[in-house]
Amino acid sequence: MEPEVNVVSVLPSWLPAPVRRYLGHTGEGVSLREIARREGLAASTVMRQIRRYEARRDDPLVDEALEALCRTRTSGSVSTPDAQGKDIPQMTAPVRQGSIMLDEAAIQREGRRILRRLAEPGAVLAIAPNMEKAVVLRASSDGRMVQTAVLERALAQAFALKDWISVRNAQGRLTSYEISASGRAALKALIDEEDRRRMSHHAAFGLADGGAIRIDGGSVTSEAVATRKSRFALTESPVAVLARRREKDGTLFLSPDLVQAAERLREDFELAQMASRDTQIWDRFLSDPSRLPATGMEGASGAARERVAAALRDLGPGLGDVVLRVCCYLEGLEVAERRMGWAARSGKIVLRIALQRLRRHYIETYGRSGPLIG
Repeated sequence: MEPEVNVVSVLPSWLPAPVRRYLGHTGEGVSLREIARREGLAASTVMRQIRRYEARRDDPLVDEALEALCRTRTSGSVSTPDAQGKDIPQMTAPVRQGSIMLDEAAIQREGRRILRRLAEPGAVLAIAPNMEKAVVLRASSDGRMVQTAVLERALAQAFALKDWISVRNAQGRLTSYEISASGRAALKALIDEEDRRRMSHHAAFGLADGGAIRIDGGSVTSEAVATRKSRFALTESPVAVLARRREKDGTLFLSPDLVQAAERLREDFELAQMASRDTQIWDRFLSDPSRLPATGMEGASGAARERVAAALRDLGPGLGDVVLRVCCYLEGLEVAERRMGWAARSGKIVLRIALQRLRRHYIETYGRSGPLIG
């Protein structure tokens, strides 16, 4: 007699508990009462959770993910160790080729990047059955839909299983998603964690951002600054806010091509995973544009970091500093002006000049279309 194997034990560690219970019941045939007994829950609670995920199979991403997870034992998929050294299966290998291995660190890292984009007004995630990747789109000031991010299909499936995104509209084969309330809460937690890690790094090296900052004759702690930055990051980027402003003659202060250049730099910055690393490397690089920081990375992340370094080298100190702070670190213009010692309300003019130079860099380096996002 073969020993009983529980499919839940070989599932990725990041899966929500209700998903594990659903798969245990539907994939292994474990009764509701047995699942409830094992986990110390009421059978009615388990039943409601399982019914909820059964109903959610109308969502294409949820259905794909659950189907793939149900096949992990019978497909013979190759496993890879997670952060704890346990073997986890490739989530979407039974369904389509080219999918990536998922772990909690990758989901959190991509969660910060993608959920920030989805939290912007008018942003949606779009995907179709024939698309290997999902794209994040946002309505620009001139009414066009602008692509702001790209992510692997398997990551979009993970976001759906975690309830971070929900179906907004399904038109034919194209399905669009928006950030959910759970997704906004997760984004706030991820940003707060990132801010705490950055403040710990600054405090360890005695950097200015780690202590109190003088503002308008008073003082605020770096924790308060981090809280304000987190709230800002949950809504719109400084460039998106500035893009809605108009000159006296009615023209936009930032033209769509300048906004697109800023978005491309920000996406490369986030793809390179720079925000969670030593931020001071870019301060040193800006003070010496001839020095290219060592990437230590390969593939898309390394290429993205090289593109950011090339852009900052072309802009040089001053212009490179303002785009790094405002476009990449999402600092407000007033904060950037204070930190760089500029006159009040001068930051937006310098930023526009910097974006014009950045746009020219992309055209000269990659052609008029510039580098593709993602």
